[in-house]
Amino acid sequence: MVDFAPAELLTERLMNDLPTPYYLIDETRLQKNLQIIQRVREISGAKSVLALKCFSTWCVFDLMRQYLDGTTSSSLFEARLGYEEFGKEVHAYSVGFSRDDVKAVREFADKIIFNSISQLQLHYPTVQGANLGLRVNPGISHSHFDLADPARRYSRLGVADKGALAEASAVLKGLMFHFNCENDEVDSLVRSLDVIGRDYGDLLRKMEWVSLGGGLSFTKDGYPLDRFCSALRAFGQQFDVQIYLEPGEAAITHTTELVTTVIDMVHNEVDIAIIDASLEAHMLDHLVYRTTPAIASPGVGEHPVMIAGRTCLAGDVFGEFRLAEPLRIGSEVRIADAGGYTMVKANWFNGVAMPSIVVRRLDGTVERIRSFGYDDFKRSLS
Repeated sequence: MVDFAPAELLTERLMNDLPTPYYLIDETRLQKNLQIIQRVREISGAKSVLALKCFSTWCVFDLMRQYLDGTTSSSLFEARLGYEEFGKEVHAYSVGFSRDDVKAVREFADKIIFNSISQLQLHYPTVQGANLGLRVNPGISHSHFDLADPARRYSRLGVADKGALAEASAVLKGLMFHFNCENDEVDSLVRSLDVIGRDYGDLLRKMEWVSLGGGLSFTKDGYPLDRFCSALRAFGQQFDVQIYLEPGEAAITHTTELVTTVIDMVHNEVDIAIIDASLEAHMLDHLVYRTTPAIASPGVGEHPVMIAGRTCLAGDVFGEFRLAEPLRIGSEVRIADAGGYTMVKANWFNGVAMPSIVVRRLDGTVERIRSFGYDDFKRSLS
């Protein structure tokens, strides 16, 4: 059992002296996203459950639960965290539940969602009488990356056999369609809903609820919320089902920065700033998808520099940037949008220090929630 040190209240002066690296979550920015989610809930009638696979930093759950209906998970541990720390509805989904997993989630989950017919059949004696759902692979998706495409060839995610779905429907109360990834196009969503309604309408009319998953960037500036809400409301009314959305990135986008310090400057054709964090260890999604994070500070300018991490991985590089000021040893660098699919994937590669977790609350006070040290590194391995 890990012992948590009490959260520390920090003045701005002490914050300036706070050792880097640390993740800084801004609750004011977070609330802005949550208010949009609340508006969608009120206008469309759709409920929203936080996707813990994207963001599980429970020190801000007190704020988030005011705007969301609960949580959805991808494992027993996530489901348990949602139950213990968030409360409200608990949706328990997993690509593969073990028998022990199912026995555990049966005790507290409001909805249990299976990934396959075989999982449903295997575990049905344990969960009989529970509110059960099944993930569907509708054969359509919106993803810019094959790695994240749930409808890719040979996909194991969801049931594609409509006949098998129809046979299983007698014991189901809901269906889950998770078919989006970073989709900020409302037209794409409307077309997809038309396809799902056409192909699965008879099944949907037998259900009490349907989850449309996450991956919808509806908190993005300028997103056509009215049309989005209208499409959701019409779909729910057409099939008389309660719609659920599973916002992850949409809930926490642009809320979190990874605050770092330049610890060395080297030159090899270009100036390279080595910071006390790591793309491999602290923002792994960018390395996996070969994307480049944005720099929150310093701002954009005319000074070219490559920013790299401190591990021995040659490709531990955040990217090449042009900044408003030249970087020097001791310069602060803030990596933007470091909340979603980032903190949940942080790891101990190279034994590099794990970033602390810091929150700026709505009232402006700053808390260092958690710091990690050698003992945490040691305990993580044996």
